[in-house]
Amino acid sequence: MIKKPFVLAASVGMTLVCVHSTIASDWPQWRGPNRDGISTEAGWTVRWPATGPKQLWKLNVGTGCASVAVSQGRVFTLGNKDNTDTAVCLDANTGAVVWKHSYACPLDPNLFEGGPAATPTVDGDRVYTLSRAGHLFCLQAATGKVLWSKHLQKDLGAKMPTWGFSGSPLVLNNWLLLDVGAPGAATVAFDKMTGVVAWKNGDEPASYGSLIAFPHGGKTCLASFNVAGLAVRDAADGKALAQFPWKTSYDINPVTPIIAGDRIFISSGYNKGAGLFQFGAGGLKSLWESKKMRNHFNSCVLWKNHLYGFDESTLACMEFATGTVKWTEKNLAKGSLMLADGKLIIQGEKGDLVIAETTPMAYKELARAKVLGGRCWVVPVLANGRIHCKNNLGDLVCVDVSGK
Repeated sequence: MIKKPFVLAASVGMTLVCVHSTIASDWPQWRGPNRDGISTEAGWTVRWPATGPKQLWKLNVGTGCASVAVSQGRVFTLGNKDNTDTAVCLDANTGAVVWKHSYACPLDPNLFEGGPAATPTVDGDRVYTLSRAGHLFCLQAATGKVLWSKHLQKDLGAKMPTWGFSGSPLVLNNWLLLDVGAPGAATVAFDKMTGVVAWKNGDEPASYGSLIAFPHGGKTCLASFNVAGLAVRDAADGKALAQFPWKTSYDINPVTPIIAGDRIFISSGYNKGAGLFQFGAGGLKSLWESKKMRNHFNSCVLWKNHLYGFDESTLACMEFATGTVKWTEKNLAKGSLMLADGKLIIQGEKGDLVIAETTPMAYKELARAKVLGGRCWVVPVLANGRIHCKNNLGDLVCVDVSGK
């Protein structure tokens, strides 16, 4: 039996530091402490000078679409240069390199720049990283020392997806969970301290999205949006509890499911669209399906009963319960976003950092600045008064929005 059924990355969680009227918080994993793309950080400013927010530091960390994790004064990410992946730890204040861990891995560009796409996960004194080819590492967060490693293809028989492994590792209590996609091991729980397989279950191919844990009926469940569709498993042993088929062109189901009580939202690009499902004793029941929210690769956020996300190249607001579109905005192309203090933090595909009100009434922009060039498919991250933006070629910039 799993105790504390809804604790993600429990030993790190979310650090709250009160500085004057500002609440700051770390961002230790993909989509933040609760994997929902929402931060509790408040008090940061959208009153920028005409030149935009102050740039604190900038450097290139290598090609790839991995976002950043921020924990205990350090920034963690991944990139690729000369067919070599590098996990890098940076000082959050200065951008100075604290350590690097490198290994051979093909860049493998295929209709995009290539490189790693999974975001590091920080849990206490450890950080977990995954390459597009399936190199899984547990590293000492302070030094980058390898504590254990696995190779999903060689050790577990997984088949690499067309665009590589991209699901970000999930820590749940004593386990590290991944959608692996091997026969008999669609989802795998590793002992987070040793890498020993605790359980494995399922036969579906690997997911491009990331697992999320949620409580239901007195147990902890896992939602996975893999090639076959939406799957719900018992987190105790990986046993399948429900499945709903969701066929998408090129087998791309890229997002992390969004959970609200017993309802689960998923979305895909390539003109497939979105769906809302109710999970219960009878399995998964479709509540609605729509082609009006087609997430190509980045997930929506859910706030006050409305979804905010990219319908292919259009930013849209959609009513959660019905799928009704409230507004659209077309000037950000294939962007990405998170939410904090009731505001959307958006990175447009061409490098614009935009802050907008989170309201279903209309799109209302509060601030905008050009912070990067090149193609930007990477989700921005606010942590401790700083926004981190990264492009596909690995340029990472940190700007100050603390208002100090």
